[in-house]
Amino acid sequence: MSAHPATLPRSTWLLVALLTLGWGMNWPMMKLAVAEIPVWTFRGLCCAAGAAGMFVIARAGGMRIGIARAQWVPIMLTALFNVTLWNAFVTSGVRLLPAGRSAILAYTMPLWTVLLSRFILGEALTLRRIAGVALGMCGLALLLGDSLVAIGGAPAGAFMIVFAALCWSMGTVLMKRFALPIPTTVFTGWNLFLGGIPLGVIALVVDPPHWHPIGPSAVVGLVYNMVVAFIVCHWLWFRIVSLAPAGVSALGTLMIPVVGVTSGMLILGERPGWTEFSALALILAALATVLIPSRRQEIPATGR
Repeated sequence: MSAHPATLPRSTWLLVALLTLGWGMNWPMMKLAVAEIPVWTFRGLCCAAGAAGMFVIARAGGMRIGIARAQWVPIMLTALFNVTLWNAFVTSGVRLLPAGRSAILAYTMPLWTVLLSRFILGEALTLRRIAGVALGMCGLALLLGDSLVAIGGAPAGAFMIVFAALCWSMGTVLMKRFALPIPTTVFTGWNLFLGGIPLGVIALVVDPPHWHPIGPSAVVGLVYNMVVAFIVCHWLWFRIVSLAPAGVSALGTLMIPVVGVTSGMLILGERPGWTEFSALALILAALATVLIPSRRQEIPATGR
């Protein structure tokens, strides 16, 4: 753990940068995929690919894939929130809203994670974390401002994505609460496998009438999700959470919606304005609160 518990350890900086690019680019890729692939089928395939990839990597690295009986319930709970509920709601919501705006709503998760970490993990609500959340949320609010009309026209989509963010935050906090002594690759594989089972079952029941050949754009979106988003990025995320406090880890993801908006602009033709650039400055400031160590021990605003 970092010597500065209010900041991200230096060992995670590269991981956060790669995660930001991978998941940020995923928002327009996801929208390309779900334009032609039924939601449940899409996520079921992604989870299956992610789990298979993780287990292959684990075996190649000489890791033991089996888990102890006492670890089943904790892993099933984290899989429920981090995989099943997150994927079900966020993929349904992104069909109803622009990709960039979907990313913005989804990354209200740092707020929920910081608050849940306080009550479930007892993590101190430090001045730095309060400042980081405030700056980040101001940036997201600016980006959200231009989306009010879209959200007013599709309140169900907005609700789905915000609920997905809350579920992801709960899963993140539970990961820290259980702190299972399992290699990151194995833990990620079991989360994707167990969390993907309900998605796959629903896909087999609901989606067959909607299965049809897909075009090149949907293929690119599907392959990107299966390889980058579900194998590479899930491993990066679980690794980051294992190395840093849950609240700090979540704040470290605040650049992802900026990449999501930018990639949505480049790939889907969504147009940014002054709000996007102002939000970028605020979000970079929020990141600085968890990346730059303080010179003196920080006094918690509240906490133990």
